[in-house]
Amino acid sequence: MAHHAPRPRRYVPQLTLMLVRPLFRYSPSRDAHVLRVIGNSRGPVLRQERRHGQLDHAGPERRRVAVR
Repeated sequence: MAHHAPRPRRYVPQLTLMLVRPLFRYSPSRDAHVLRVIGNSRGPVLRQERRHGQLDHAGPERRRVAVR
């Protein structure tokens, strides 16, 4: 069996997950929804969008700043 790179997660609204539920199953090990039958190796990996409602950060940029 060939090694596959992890598939990227796609964040979708809860309504979308409800609509595709007949085609997808929840995978606890991935904490995501994958296609039924072939989802272990193919197809999209869907997670519920939880990043909504965040306010823009008004402070200084902290992501690419070196700490000394």
